[in-house]
Amino acid sequence: MTESAPIDPTATDAWKQLEGIASGFTPDLRGWFASEADRAEKYTFQAGDLTVDLSKNLVTEEILTQLLDLAKEAGVAARYQAMISGEHINASEDRAVLHTALRRPAAGATDLDPAAGTVPLEPAFGFVVDGGDIDAEVHATLEKVYAFADRVRSGEWTGVTGKRIETVVNIGIGGSDLGPVMVYEALKPYVQEGLEARFVSNIDPSDIYEKTVGLDPETTLFIVASKTFGTLETLTNARLARQWLWEQLGASGAIADDDDARTAAVAKHFVAVSTALDKVAAFGIDPENAFGFWDWVGGRYSVDSAIGTSLAIAIGPDGFRDFLAGFHAIDEHMRTTPLERNVPVLMGLLNVWYTNFLKAQSHVVLPYAQYLHRFPAYLQQLTMESNGKSVRWDGSPVVTDTGEVFWGEPGTNGQHAFYQLIHQGTRLIPADFIAVANPAHPLKDATGDGHAVKPGADVHSLFLANFFAQTKALAFGKTADEVRAEGTAESVVPARVFSGNRPTTSILAPALTPSVVGQLIALYEHIVFTEGTIWGIDSFDQWGVELGKQLALQIAPAVDGDAAALESQDSSTKALIAKYLSLRTN
Repeated sequence: MTESAPIDPTATDAWKQLEGIASGFTPDLRGWFASEADRAEKYTFQAGDLTVDLSKNLVTEEILTQLLDLAKEAGVAARYQAMISGEHINASEDRAVLHTALRRPAAGATDLDPAAGTVPLEPAFGFVVDGGDIDAEVHATLEKVYAFADRVRSGEWTGVTGKRIETVVNIGIGGSDLGPVMVYEALKPYVQEGLEARFVSNIDPSDIYEKTVGLDPETTLFIVASKTFGTLETLTNARLARQWLWEQLGASGAIADDDDARTAAVAKHFVAVSTALDKVAAFGIDPENAFGFWDWVGGRYSVDSAIGTSLAIAIGPDGFRDFLAGFHAIDEHMRTTPLERNVPVLMGLLNVWYTNFLKAQSHVVLPYAQYLHRFPAYLQQLTMESNGKSVRWDGSPVVTDTGEVFWGEPGTNGQHAFYQLIHQGTRLIPADFIAVANPAHPLKDATGDGHAVKPGADVHSLFLANFFAQTKALAFGKTADEVRAEGTAESVVPARVFSGNRPTTSILAPALTPSVVGQLIALYEHIVFTEGTIWGIDSFDQWGVELGKQLALQIAPAVDGDAAALESQDSSTKALIAKYLSLRTN
């Protein structure tokens, strides 16, 4: 398929109207809430289990109308239909983009009429793209992963000495690491007792050392996650893990010091997520213990594929099915909900408003849920690898700014770190606050502090009071008169004024279940999609990561001391390498 050229969003009537609004825009959240009694209700939406309050964003009815017109003129609904139908919207790689197929129930595909905006579900058994039955392939792989997970969890699968597996070490990088480790951390309360997962990604040898130190090799299983089984970092770490296994088993006398014993050990302690079965076999892994995925799944969209094998083992097949169901719930919301109530579309449009019209450059994500502490890092890859582009999907230069710098930390830690900048700095930083109503561990402070915290206080309620307070403070701020009314010395008043009108979105879920984690991931996937469609960019390739990897291989001989290779470098690189070599002592 040759994809049509993207529209120029700046040439649309909606864009011009938004430019006009932005040129004289003065936000007034205090005034808007005072004059709109139903503002909170009007701008609060439901997507699956997620309650999403957009009312504290810098948006009016006029702005929202123009943003929705922009989405229509850019063809967001039609492009989403093209994506889920298997059209090759990944133009630079000429590939379909079908991560939504990874979590679709076995019944199959459904169709969307973009003009209608919503249609009833009409399952069509079998979904063929590029000659492959996508549904059949996905569910066959899932069943294979589930069967293996059950064998590990039950103790049927054992190490080479017959001991059951207690630790799973996932070796991957990028999407083969960020997704699994984030979800594992998020769902720790669901992990089977007696099982632990660890994650190795960095080629820094300290990473593999720290993740294997103290482990019992007889009860450790490694999952090597690499589609091509050729990723430099992953395969280097896999070889180091294999070396560790042989050395540890040999030192304890668990295996003999010969090739047959080492081969048998690898076969029982290593599995792969890869489609390169010849390379898997050459490494020593039985190809029967390799779980595949497809080129229509980008790494950052793959946690719900076989890349999640470590998760299926940790939380079990039923938990993983629930995880997938959460994704699918938001996929269906995106597919069937009219644009004016479509949460990922609305959030994506707001990001466009902030980025292109109010000139925000970054976006902070603040989970008030400690188990989501890796969620901002996960979103960094999802958002910035997807939309950090300077050409459109037809190869022409972009006509707008694209992408946002995503960052964040869990609350309340961030409050004591960088919230100062968000509250009183000179930069506009839209913020997403995420919380759950029911904690995994509802603890009470038996004694309290004798002042603000009463004996028996529910700590989660205290925690969530901060969640609600921060969005209120950011929205409404504190005026100079309000500061004076507290008896503050006049000389200090300016420093204690909060301007307010700092935009926030609040996302509240019942609990951090596997389904809710899937819903949160899918929500941001579709936000990214919406922005990419408006900007006319290919959100599904990532050529920007290639050049540095290629140069690293070229520079490696110089770093190893090859004088000719060193001499061929530019003066800065040559000097840095020479300094490194002079400092290296071990």
